[in-house]
Amino acid sequence: DRFVPGGGVHLGVAVSLRGGGLLAPALRDADTLPLPRLMSALRDLVARARTGRLRGSEAGDPTITVTNLGDQGVEAVFGVIYPPQVALVGFGRVTERPVAVDGMLGVRPAVTATLSADHRAGDGAVGARYLSAVDRLLQKPEEL
Repeated sequence: DRFVPGGGVHLGVAVSLRGGGLLAPALRDADTLPLPRLMSALRDLVARARTGRLRGSEAGDPTITVTNLGDQGVEAVFGVIYPPQVALVGFGRVTERPVAVDGMLGVRPAVTATLSADHRAGDGAVGARYLSAVDRLLQKPEEL
């Protein structure tokens, strides 16, 4: 079971279907898209997944999947990787939490992000750096 890197970053997005069930279609080569195009492509992908109009190339084999159960009230997601994926990033619901900012205590919105990863692809330090980068980006979304 040796890890062999894939040919691109194919972003899976977990989509719950209105009639029940779950799909994780893949947005191929997502790492090459500028953010506005990525967001537009994701909206289109989710809409087509829910209406059963996915293209064959989108129906499987994401390299990393993002899931969000926050809209169902879940605070933390501990996902299970479906091979050949190397990771699953889960986001829970946004909650108000006490936070110290510049020495002052305040209440700020916060979200729990989790990472399930295949250790053949990278160790825990790689995952920690990834989650730290996600944290930095979410702290200043205007820099996306």
